[in-house]
Amino acid sequence: MPMMPVTDSMFLLGESREHPLHVGGLQLFELPPGAGPGYVSDMHRELLTEVDVQPLFRRRPRGPVGSLGQLAWANDDLLDLEYHVRLSGLPTPGRVRELLELVSRLHGSLLDRHRPLWEFHLIEGLQGNRFAVYTKVHHALVDGVSALRLLQRSLSPDADERGMRPPWSPRMRTNAADSRPRGEAPPFQGLAAAANVVRDLVGLGPAAAKYVNQAFREQSATLPFEAPKSMFNVPITGARRFAAQGWPLERIRAVGAAAGATVNDVMLAMCAGALRQYMLELGTLPDKPLVAAVPISLRAEDSSSGGNAIGLILCTLATDLDDPADRLAAIVESMRRGKQFYDGMSQLQIIALSAIPFAPLAVALVPGAVRLTPPPFNLLISNVPGPKAPLYWNGARMQGIYPVSIPAEGQALNITVTSYDGSLEFGLTGCRRSVPHLQRLLAHLETELAALEKQVL
Repeated sequence: MPMMPVTDSMFLLGESREHPLHVGGLQLFELPPGAGPGYVSDMHRELLTEVDVQPLFRRRPRGPVGSLGQLAWANDDLLDLEYHVRLSGLPTPGRVRELLELVSRLHGSLLDRHRPLWEFHLIEGLQGNRFAVYTKVHHALVDGVSALRLLQRSLSPDADERGMRPPWSPRMRTNAADSRPRGEAPPFQGLAAAANVVRDLVGLGPAAAKYVNQAFREQSATLPFEAPKSMFNVPITGARRFAAQGWPLERIRAVGAAAGATVNDVMLAMCAGALRQYMLELGTLPDKPLVAAVPISLRAEDSSSGGNAIGLILCTLATDLDDPADRLAAIVESMRRGKQFYDGMSQLQIIALSAIPFAPLAVALVPGAVRLTPPPFNLLISNVPGPKAPLYWNGARMQGIYPVSIPAEGQALNITVTSYDGSLEFGLTGCRRSVPHLQRLLAHLETELAALEKQVL
């Protein structure tokens, strides 16, 4: 089996009971016309017959569990599909509140390292003639972008299409290019890749020099350790709290067009205003502005392979500013500088330099370190582009898709959003002990968007 890249293995080496390192997703579906009361349980039985599992979903860590020897993948030839594909029912009355409580509990439990690192939960009993799917996969296997693309492969834009395969099942080959055996590279691709790596490593020195120059001389962007201590930069437990909601993209685009900002900029401004109000209510707002780590995908648009390919921009959230329009302007400028810094760099160079702000998170695993060291940033805020048109799973229309992500030691809150069918879907994942009343942030997100609309439109 293949050796595990360092970017993937670090998610296994850094995991503990208090720090589960899997990504997840919650999807809501409408029952198709004519579906009976046993529709979801019948679907579960049918899914258990899909025993053809693609290699990515057969991988488990090789080596003694808990050791530093987990640097390669082994293939599980005895995969127990009934363990990975599960059926759950919501307690009455089956509101979204009960659904989010169930997802919070499921997301806080570790994946079994003796098995392939994924679970798929069908959830019935949801109000409004609906059912839900919660999926979690270890971050060592996929990042958020590749996880979303794997999900999309099991859905169809055609409401009448049936026989769609679940995410773990290989899709049918559709052209001659797909007929190449798995793992076999096109001629000379290996040599070309090796040459590119050598070139990138040679260029890493100047790139690092640029980083140091920016850090100590230019001060042209938000830098590591500028972030203040906050209520989110504390030791965490393994229990999770999850909240989710969507907003019409047309509202967010209208604000962006009027303010000269991107959708991502407006999303960050919504988060900034919501966090400011939330922390003011709790009496915990720092005098200095919060800093968000904003991942950027380096993956090709048509790639659905596993692994991780992300860079990182540190962005001020300008939470020290009272005016929503001023906060948005500060965020726009901070993101512009962050993107400009990476101009001309290769994927390898961006990944290497992006690891610098993450390095202190490894130190944070040492008992007491979080209380003694300044945070490199206050929280992660990710935006993963999703499907633009409605999708169906064997006739069931997907209503929404909400990311369920990873808080970390010293990073008690994670905000991840994705777009779907004209909506921007927010998923807020927090440490249950450190981030109280997480649901309030959803109301503050709406308040901030409304304030931006009032000021700039």
